[in-house]
Amino acid sequence: MFWSQLYVPTLRETPAEAEVVSHQLLLRAGYVRQLAAGIYSYLPLAQRSLLKIQQIIREEMDAIGGQEMLLPALNPAEVWKESGRWDVMGDNMFRLKDRFGRELCLGMTHEEVMTSLARGEVRSYKQLPQIWYQIQTKFRDEPRPKSGLLRVRQFLMKDSYSFDLLPAGLDVSYEKHRVAYNKIFERCGLKFIAVEAHSGAMGGSQSHEFMVESNAGEDLVVVCESAGYGANLEKAVSRPLAPATADDETPLEPEEFPTPNQKTIAELVAFTGVAATGLIKSVVYVGDEKPYLCLLRGDHQLSETKFSSATGAVEVRPAHPAEIQDWFGAAPGSLGPVGVKNMPILADLTLEGRHNLITGANKDDFHLRNVTPGEDFTATFHDLRQVAEGDTHLETGAPLKIVKTVEIGHIFKLGYKYSESMGLKVSDQDGKEVTVIMGSYGIGVERILCAAIELFHDENGMSMPASIAPFQVVITPASYLDPAVKAAGEQLYKECKALGLDALLDDRDERPGMKFKDAELIGIPYRITIGKKLPNGIVEVQTRRGRTSADVAISEAAAHVAQLIRG
Repeated sequence: MFWSQLYVPTLRETPAEAEVVSHQLLLRAGYVRQLAAGIYSYLPLAQRSLLKIQQIIREEMDAIGGQEMLLPALNPAEVWKESGRWDVMGDNMFRLKDRFGRELCLGMTHEEVMTSLARGEVRSYKQLPQIWYQIQTKFRDEPRPKSGLLRVRQFLMKDSYSFDLLPAGLDVSYEKHRVAYNKIFERCGLKFIAVEAHSGAMGGSQSHEFMVESNAGEDLVVVCESAGYGANLEKAVSRPLAPATADDETPLEPEEFPTPNQKTIAELVAFTGVAATGLIKSVVYVGDEKPYLCLLRGDHQLSETKFSSATGAVEVRPAHPAEIQDWFGAAPGSLGPVGVKNMPILADLTLEGRHNLITGANKDDFHLRNVTPGEDFTATFHDLRQVAEGDTHLETGAPLKIVKTVEIGHIFKLGYKYSESMGLKVSDQDGKEVTVIMGSYGIGVERILCAAIELFHDENGMSMPASIAPFQVVITPASYLDPAVKAAGEQLYKECKALGLDALLDDRDERPGMKFKDAELIGIPYRITIGKKLPNGIVEVQTRRGRTSADVAISEAAAHVAQLIRG
């Protein structure tokens, strides 16, 4: 490609609406343009990178036996109602009706459609296992689109689905995907971590997220590099930071005392002089329309995921203030477990064995001191809390780190969630009908591009990995009007193309400095500059990341870049 023929509408100033680095650079480098909130047009540079990402995905999916399909983005409501997700997805799903009044939606994902397809075609165990995948446009009615391509309303996803006869087969399919995902992200040049995760609305028994550490991310992940541990904050486990002082274990009776307008943990700490670790935090949650009182150490936060696991509830939410007033006779901030008989009480493991703590009295503006779990109230103990700063690895005691991340992939063991609800069965070796066990595996295509930009950039622009950059090398003649320089540039361009390099020849009549700035902004990983050393048969090869350069014979320049790309 010649630069003079390429549409690259670069911007010199950062648009005011762009907050995260990837959004800023995608706009400045002319990769994308916004059509509406959360809806973007992909210009030539973005499309070239996205197609390269998709090709890497295809190659690795095909390598594990995946078969590519393309399913409808427009789905009838019936298949989503069969699985039970028509209502679960709520306002996040784009819904519409056709001219006959039939309900439809734009697909957020394709578990239902894939299950429906398999149900109509797969009859025997002899047809299993199967791995089907697609790279398809997905839609989500995101209430607050932001961060460029990281939170959008229309996006590209690779979603694949495995169908197996037995759980052991699902284990194999899941592991195949885990290995393939590692290869995909490595080939895309990303630094990533795989962490244990919660399946959420997808359902299933096990899942892992593939994350890239970035301040642009909205997911918090707990990692311990020395122990090789990683988990989503909602699911992570740890050894909590111990209280600074030991409890007074003297047998004491609960004592009510006034706490006027002291509602929060911070306010109670200041008012009583007792550390947050000596307070019991009371949180009321509703699981499947049943109320629960959850107790935590004052310095900890409830994990909804762990609450769901402890109760078995699928639909969970915080209780409304009016509900709390009705159940406890007091407002939030004055709640506690003593005397509560109208709902189950769940206590975090950090409260087990504690003595003489402070908690709410279920009376506005009053609390109780000297409350001992297991003596003054009865509760079942569970791991309910989120990991906090200062916690350590559960087994090794090594420090844990909580980092912001961007999710680029997620794999799920769906189990029988969709096959049971939608009647996907096959005949086994004995002719008996057996429900098929499934897995679901997703990759956000644009998120790979954004994660690469977030990881690899500097004050001058992007520094894209060669495998997914729109071009691998740019050939920059210092003056294209000089016949000798022009001829050398065009010959070098042909040599690069002959070696399979995705090359761009900057044939514009612009100052060298301007050409260099543009090449750095759009993230081309290697640049060959043809300048004043050409009479000696020498050109300069510069590596974008790190800004290293070397003088190379022009006859060897293309091969030199090819070797750099191969590593």
